[in-house]
Amino acid sequence: MEKLTQIIHILHFFLYIPQKSSIFALDFENMNALSEIRFPIEDSWRAYERLMEQSLHADNKLQQEVLRHVGSSRGKQLRPLVVLLCAQICDTITDKTLRSAVALELLHTASLIHDDVVDSSDTRRGVEAVHAKWTNKIAVLVGDYMLAKVIGLIAEVRNIRILEIVSNLGKNLSSGEMVQLHVGQSMWIDEARYLQVIEQKTAQLFQACAEAGAESAGCTPKQRAALREYGKMLGLCFQIKDDIFDYSDLEEIGKPTMSDLRDGKVTLPLIESLRRAPKDEAEEIKAKGERLVADGYSPEEEARTLEEIKAFVLRFKAKSTLCNRCLPIKRKPRRR
Repeated sequence: MEKLTQIIHILHFFLYIPQKSSIFALDFENMNALSEIRFPIEDSWRAYERLMEQSLHADNKLQQEVLRHVGSSRGKQLRPLVVLLCAQICDTITDKTLRSAVALELLHTASLIHDDVVDSSDTRRGVEAVHAKWTNKIAVLVGDYMLAKVIGLIAEVRNIRILEIVSNLGKNLSSGEMVQLHVGQSMWIDEARYLQVIEQKTAQLFQACAEAGAESAGCTPKQRAALREYGKMLGLCFQIKDDIFDYSDLEEIGKPTMSDLRDGKVTLPLIESLRRAPKDEAEEIKAKGERLVADGYSPEEEARTLEEIKAFVLRFKAKSTLCNRCLPIKRKPRRR
C-alpha cells in the first residue's frame, strides 16, 4: 500500500492551494456539483462548448449522425475543465487553451470509441456504444475522423510543447490499453499492477490536461511541473474513486455497478479485500469470479454471485477504508 499512500499524501498537498487556486478542490463526494466548480470560468466554458460543437461537425450525413450521438453523451467533461482551470491559475484562458481542451477531449472520446470495439462493450455512459448502434467499421472510421480533428486543432495552437503533450498522450493511451489487455490474460492482479494500469490511462490523461492548460497560459516551468503532478495524482484518485463506486448501491451513483468484474477487470476494492481475507475464502471468491467472467452462470446465478462478491468486499471494509484514505479533505466555502 506504500505507493497508494504516497499518491494520497501528494494529492492532499495539491488539493489545498489558497485563494483562487482553491477551485482545484474537485469534490469527489458530490461530482454533480460541477456548476460550482465551473463558476470561476463560466464565460470561458461557454466558449469551449461552442468550439466543441463546431468540432463535432461533418459534411457526411452518416458521419454527422454518429457524431451527434457521441456528443449527446459526453459525460461530466472533467478533463477539459482541468485544462481551463489550470490555465486560470496563471490568470489567462487563451484561444490556445480552448483549442487544447477540445483537442484533448476529442482524443479521449476517440480512444473510448476504439476501446469499446476492442473490449466488445455495448454501452458507454448508459447509452449504446457506436459500434453496437452501427458497426465496428463505422466506429473505427468515426474515431479516426475525430483524431484528424485533434491534429487540426493542435496545428492551430502552434505550440510545440502542447503538440508533444498531445502526441505523447495518444501513445500512452494506446500503450495503456495494451497493458490492460495483457493483464486481462490473468485477471487476478496485485495493487502494483493495478496502479500501473490506471497510471498509463486515466492518470496520463489528467496529467496531459493539466500540463497543456498551464502551457497554453504561459505558466512558468515550476508552475507547469506542479500542475502536471497535480493532474497525475488527480487522475489516479479519480480512477480509484470510480472503482470504489463500482461496489456502491445503484441509487447512490446513478449507473450500473459491478460492471468491471463482469468484464474481467479486478480493481482496488476487490484486490484489498482478497488481501485481507483468509486464504480459503479468497480462493473461493476467485473461483466464483473466474466462472462469472467465463459466463458459467445462469442470469439468476450471476446476480446472486455478484451480490456475494459485493458483500465480501463490504464485509472486509475495503470500500470504506479506501474512501477514507482517498477523501479525508472537506471543501472550504468559496468566497464570492
